[in-house]
Amino acid sequence: MTNLFSSLQLGELTLPNRIVMAPMSRTRADEEGVMGNLNAQYYAQRATAGLIVSEGVWVSTMGKGLENSPGLRSEAQIEGWKRVADAVHEKGGKIFAQLWHCGRVSSPYLLGGKLPVAPSAIAALGRIKTPDGFQKFPVPRMIETGEVAQIVAEFAIAAKNAKDAGFDGVEIHAGGGYLIDQFLQTGSNVRRDQYGGLSANRCRFLFEVAEAVSEIWGADRVGVKLSPSNRDFGMIDADPMIVFTKAVSGLSEMGIAYVHMVEPLEDDLKEGDVLKDNAQRFKPHFKGRMIAGGRFDLAKAEMILENEGADLISFGRLFIANPDLPERFRLGKPLNEPDPGSFYGDGAAGYTDYPALEPHPYLRLIES
Repeated sequence: MTNLFSSLQLGELTLPNRIVMAPMSRTRADEEGVMGNLNAQYYAQRATAGLIVSEGVWVSTMGKGLENSPGLRSEAQIEGWKRVADAVHEKGGKIFAQLWHCGRVSSPYLLGGKLPVAPSAIAALGRIKTPDGFQKFPVPRMIETGEVAQIVAEFAIAAKNAKDAGFDGVEIHAGGGYLIDQFLQTGSNVRRDQYGGLSANRCRFLFEVAEAVSEIWGADRVGVKLSPSNRDFGMIDADPMIVFTKAVSGLSEMGIAYVHMVEPLEDDLKEGDVLKDNAQRFKPHFKGRMIAGGRFDLAKAEMILENEGADLISFGRLFIANPDLPERFRLGKPLNEPDPGSFYGDGAAGYTDYPALEPHPYLRLIES
């Protein structure tokens, strides 16, 4: 029977279990977006996951949306991530880089005074932290048709840099209300060119990015994250079933390794919402592997696998607090509670100092 501890073939990669460490921004890069030894320790501690997906890594300086978030453009950034990938591999783990462009979910403060860019000049809902306090997201500058190819190229360059850094593959962040998601949904995309209007047009940017990245890696080393139910930053679509079915089906035709589908939290569901159980809903349209994520616990994870609603399950907050999460699940041990106050910040506190299980006395004797 398939369970979390069953091995899985993901393209040419053999994963020892179906437990994925979800991508999570932790703001522990330096001011230049470079990762260091502390970051390498953090990821290596969690290398018993079947697959680690890194925190979002901005593909260009205009893609940045968070202070002290890492990039994948400069030689220093590549070397920093190489330190992380090497540390994970030394522990026997596998790690994909999540390629990220925030689009309108940013601020001139982070972009050298420039306005964020987006498919349409529609501001994201919410506020962003600046030196002058929290401010509303600005109205972004609409990306001109002729500029799209350059942004696609930036994703491809970042994909090449991820390969140079020693990652095992890449995940394209096409959810969360960020740039690719902004192209997909009608609430943020009112364009009248080939990237707006019909669902096929709104999916075009995603498909172009996926194709460009696949040329670097091969489609079987590329995943895509989607969040059809997400309403963060004011995301909404007139008919999400149509556009996300088109997106998933198109990615399937490309031979993409997996789709990472985010489930809505129960508290976020509104009356009349149809997009829940997203992995199970869209899985018939996708021939690759389906990852389901969204505050799963062990029981819910085992249930969706047993019902063949997904192939892998991603865990976020539980991995923050439990570096040895797969072992705790396997042994039925209690879990550490995460501290939300240290999710973002700097230093080891709430990052690399969560305790792992004590090894069995017999194992300690052998190791000594």
